[in-house]
Amino acid sequence: MLFDPAEDDAAPDPDAEAVWYQSFVDGVCRHTGAPTARLEWVCLTSWPASLAATAALVQGHALADRVLRRLREQTFVRGRPADTAEAVLAALSGLPGLDLDRLARDVASADVLDRVRADRALTRSPAPEVCGRDAPAADRASPHSGAAKEVPGGFRYALPTLVLAGPAGRAVVPGWRPLAEYVAAVQRVAPEVCLAVQQPSAELALAHWRTMTAPDLALLTDDNQPPATALEIRLSHGSLWVHPDESNLDRIYRQLTDSSRDDTVLP
Repeated sequence: MLFDPAEDDAAPDPDAEAVWYQSFVDGVCRHTGAPTARLEWVCLTSWPASLAATAALVQGHALADRVLRRLREQTFVRGRPADTAEAVLAALSGLPGLDLDRLARDVASADVLDRVRADRALTRSPAPEVCGRDAPAADRASPHSGAAKEVPGGFRYALPTLVLAGPAGRAVVPGWRPLAEYVAAVQRVAPEVCLAVQQPSAELALAHWRTMTAPDLALLTDDNQPPATALEIRLSHGSLWVHPDESNLDRIYRQLTDSSRDDTVLP
């Protein structure tokens, strides 16, 4: 839960705010190697997407992962955050296997609201490792050091921060870190875990994630080429490969291309 209207005043100039926040998105993409989207506005609130991602768990963790990925793509691929209930449902429309009517009902349930509130409270209770004098000292002045962010009434974890717990204890990995630091943290808290796993083929990875970028192919698969059956969506900031069953996503991007942007889509 990053954007909360209860903590953030409305921007006096939304366009200027979007330009400023674009630098954050660009930094994320430089760090991850992902293609850079042109952000059209800064997310007004994380509540609708957080509620939907939590509600999707009722339909299974695998499907909830796809829901979360689709919602993230609205910002980091399309540049149009899903920050209203209507935008969330539109983004998830046609997602294979998702019962959208059930999701809309579950979003309004007291149980889902309680779970999101609990998650929000957890993010507003940062560990000592990221607070005050204990904050990451080497790059504390960096906006992405992982030091806790001050919000009305207290602090919250910076984005991203991983808190790992295992048989050997707890580890906090704050801010933007190289992959090796995450691997080392996992090994500290769970030394018996074997991290030498066989990477899947691009075809199997696409079947699971439904969309992939070039960095996904390089890091998560044993291939550097997308499956021959994948739909390639060529955006101005890079290619996105889409599972052939995701025809609705292809339609969404065609509408996006036709509406205002210089992206091209190849079926």
